[in-house]
Amino acid sequence: MILVQRILFLKNVPLFSTMPPDTLAWVAEAADETSCPSGQAIFEKGSVGDRMYVIADGSVRIHDGDKTLANLPQGAFFGELSILDGETRSASATAETDCLLLVIRHDSFRRILSKQFDVTESLLKILVRRIREQSTQLQQTQNEN
Repeated sequence: MILVQRILFLKNVPLFSTMPPDTLAWVAEAADETSCPSGQAIFEKGSVGDRMYVIADGSVRIHDGDKTLANLPQGAFFGELSILDGETRSASATAETDCLLLVIRHDSFRRILSKQFDVTESLLKILVRRIREQSTQLQQTQNEN
């Protein structure tokens, strides 16, 4: 993916959509690309997390053992929790299909958050939404039992 394609792609990812063009270009340039064939582990639960990922193409399964926690489509991001709290990965991620991922390393991500309040606010909203969805799922499971 050439730089212009990365910029255009990231502009459509909700987490980065409010960034000014020069900052978006910096993020696009700082991001690395990696390809993962279907079924390949991207990271394992308990591993050290020093980067987050944005799905440029394909889909990724977030899971804890055999239990699927989320199926993430193109444009979704994952792996951000370990960057935020410095803890090990709370779940595993596996390529559900052949994937092209943009990789944003810890130092770049922290720099983005410190300079772009809009991105920090978007990230918080997305994390809160994920927590609410998981809480709802947990309540539904408890009500079924």
